[in-house]
Amino acid sequence: MADTQSSQISSSQGLADGQNSAKDSKFTVKDLVYWRDPKKSGVVFGVSMLLLLSLAAFSVISVVSYLLLALLCVTISFRIYKSVVQAVQKSGDGHPFKAFMEKDVSVPPETFRKHVDTLLTYVNKALKQMSRLFLVEDLVDSLKLAVGMWLLTYVGAVFNGITLLILADILIFTMPLVYEKNKTQIDKYVDIARTQINTTMAKLQEKLPASMKRSKTE
Repeated sequence: MADTQSSQISSSQGLADGQNSAKDSKFTVKDLVYWRDPKKSGVVFGVSMLLLLSLAAFSVISVVSYLLLALLCVTISFRIYKSVVQAVQKSGDGHPFKAFMEKDVSVPPETFRKHVDTLLTYVNKALKQMSRLFLVEDLVDSLKLAVGMWLLTYVGAVFNGITLLILADILIFTMPLVYEKNKTQIDKYVDIARTQINTTMAKLQEKLPASMKRSKTE
């Protein structure tokens, strides 16, 4: 009876451990930006900011070279250290990175094709959308794009690409958390802004010639 209870307890513990490990493995980008695990989010945010700040101060080639050089220094130093320890202790542990070297790091053809097909789907959608906008299938949508590009010229005059990426990184790791804590108030103002935009666009649509109005079947 005691053996049965102990086996049930061990199996339940094993199931709980499996569920916990499954939860850890399913840690998503959403969990990162919402800081579900502050340690993981902090590490990702810190590393991304450090990389972007490095790219702002140095060229891409220099940053990549320094990163690879630092990685090589760590692995070579650890390899030499383990070799000295094995020589002193006269142990036969072998190569310290043997477990990693034996892992298969190749990309399966099926996985590669799957990602390529997914990417191709997004590319085709983007090309279709760009064709629709630049060939003025809908005048209002094309005008929206023109206004957006015109505003970006001013943004580009003030910020360079790396600065925008740094700001985007900060916003990605702050805005979702701010929105989650102030969802009601933010949704209220967003609805007001959306109503104003829809009203303005409706008035603009009414003033357009019939041939240029948005199709009702879209």
